Amino acid sequence: MSQRWRYVPALLCMAAIFISSSRSGDQLDSVLPWVQKWLPGLTDFNPMHYVAYFILGLTVAYALGKRAAAWSGVLINVLVCLLYGLTDEWHQAYVPMRSPDPRDLLHDGMGAVAAGLLVMLLYTLFNRRSSRYYTGK
Repeated sequence: MSQRWRYVPALLCMAAIFISSSRSGDQLDSVLPWVQKWLPGLTDFNPMHYVAYFILGLTVAYALGKRAAAWSGVLINVLVCLLYGLTDEWHQAYVPMRSPDPRDLLHDGMGAVAAGLLVMLLYTLFNRRSSRYYTGK
């Protein structure tokens, strides 16, 4: 598979975030009761920033390949997610009943950091385990 195809999941995730951010406050409020049936403790959609940018972080890590498992890859991953988060907050300034919120950007970054660290941890554990298997230790 060509390396550039590895970016498709990240681009699709960005499109999903953009579409979600395009919903007005009224539209989101009308969906919240349905979502609360599945997640009863959810009072608003703010925690979804963690989830959306955690998923975006995983897809960016996939695009980065092995580079995602190094500290520099985690940094690139988080920067890409934060830059996209900035554009998302700017976009929300033009959506009815929505506004940019710096706390949302913080939550976006936390989700991306968690994804980057998880990828690095899993890659390290997997390689440590597979190297033991091949060396007979």
